[in-house]
Order: sequence, then structure tokens, then C-alpha cells
Amino acid sequence: MIDSMGFVYLHDKEEIEKFLRKDIFLNIYGIGDLDDFFWPYTCWFGHRSGGEIDAVVLLYTGMELPTLIALSEDTDTIRKLLESIDHVLPETFYGHFSHGLESVFDFTHTITSHGKYTRMALLDDRIVSGTDCGETIRMASRDIDEILEFYRMSYPGHWFDPRMLETGQYFGIRRDKRLVSVGGIHVFSPEYGVGTLGNIATLPDLRGRGLGRTVTARVCQSLLKDVAHIGLNVRSDNIAAVSCYKKLGFHEVASYGEFMITGKDADENE
Repeated sequence: MIDSMGFVYLHDKEEIEKFLRKDIFLNIYGIGDLDDFFWPYTCWFGHRSGGEIDAVVLLYTGMELPTLIALSEDTDTIRKLLESIDHVLPETFYGHFSHGLESVFDFTHTITSHGKYTRMALLDDRIVSGTDCGETIRMASRDIDEILEFYRMSYPGHWFDPRMLETGQYFGIRRDKRLVSVGGIHVFSPEYGVGTLGNIATLPDLRGRGLGRTVTARVCQSLLKDVAHIGLNVRSDNIAAVSCYKKLGFHEVASYGEFMITGKDADENE
């Protein structure tokens, strides 16, 4: 279906996947969201040229705050796509944008930057595979209350979705019966061969002791049994985290910005 404004609603997983796999790590979150576990919470927009898709934007609605992902090296084409879908987007959403694309919403929304981010990819798994993670434990739905309290203390602005515990890809470390470090995923799809790390945190008073490194390695070890590609997002100014991931075999592959996008009508009604 082609909208009168020029964009296309995309529903064919194979067509979307074919486009996204042109740059696996830039699009790794989108590829994972094609999985049946995530698919019901996705809305895909595309732009065509000569019958072929040349830009894709994903709106993920699985969290309370919808997230719009618009990442591309071809910013001119994806900018046209964003301009054409402005009128069908939620009034308020969170955005992941390649450099400068947030300006599409300058006249219709209030834009609040949440910082510059780096996309990293695990390109050498020898270190994570050889890391001793014997202290870690696999977390499950029964641990939800403890995990939520842990994130309240260690990562107040977290993006933890309790449903992700169903994947079996969350791990933690307990000391003196206290949960002190946790790491898990945002996206996991054995069918599509991808996984992305997320919500990695350690209690403030125990940071700098390698706990985050250990849970990160453990999540990777688990994911590598089922997927070929692993990625993550990290704030570019979080030097300690970036350094930790590099030492585990991750490499920087892209940069982008994260923004809160709020409709100006919503601002006026507050």
C-alpha cells in the first residue's frame, strides 16, 4: 500500500529483511524485530525507487513509549521518508536518528537530545568465549521484582522490558544474597541469527570491579549458541563502557543520536 504522501506501509518480512541485511549491524535491531516474538509490536515504513525499497523506518511499540528507528548512510532518502510519515506518527515518541535527521521534526515537535550513541558489533568472539563466567546465574520471570528493584537503584532510566526474561537471555551476579550486576538483551532471534545486548548495569558501589564485563561476556556466550551476529548501543561519552566492550571484542560500526520527540500540541496541553 502506497500512501498519498509517498511512503509505503511494509508487511512482507522477506522484503524488509532483504533490505536490512545490506548492512547487518546498522540494522541489527530491525532484523531481530522481524522475529514473531517482536513482530506484533512493529510498524514498518518504506520508500521505493524503481520498485525497490531504498529506505526503511521502524516504529516499535512494545514499550510504553514508542521508539522510531531511522538509521541510514543515505540520509537524503530516509529524510524524505521521515517527512512523508510525520502525520501518521505518535504525538510523542523516542527516536534513534542518523546524524541530522531529527531536524525533520523541528516545526512540528519539541526535540530533546538524549545524547550521542555508538553502535558496536562483536567481531571477535574469542575473548568472550574464553571469559570465566562461573559466578553468573540465569535470571527468570520469578526474579522480576528483584530485577526491577536492582534497576531502580543502578539504572533508573533503563529500558528493561520484563517480557524479555522469557527469552532466557538475562544473567546476573549475586553476592551476599544481593543482586549486584545484571545484563541481558533488547532483541534476540535465533530465526534471524541476531541478538543485541541491553540493560547492562552494576550497583554504583561495586562498579569498576569487572562485574559488568562478566555479565556481558555471559550474555554473549549464551547468544552465540543461537546467533551469528551480536550488537549493542552505548552512549558515546560512556568511556568506561566503550572501553570494556572493546576489550571483549566489540568494534564501533556506526554513530547516531537519541532524542525525545514531543508534539508541540502535547506541550501546550501540559
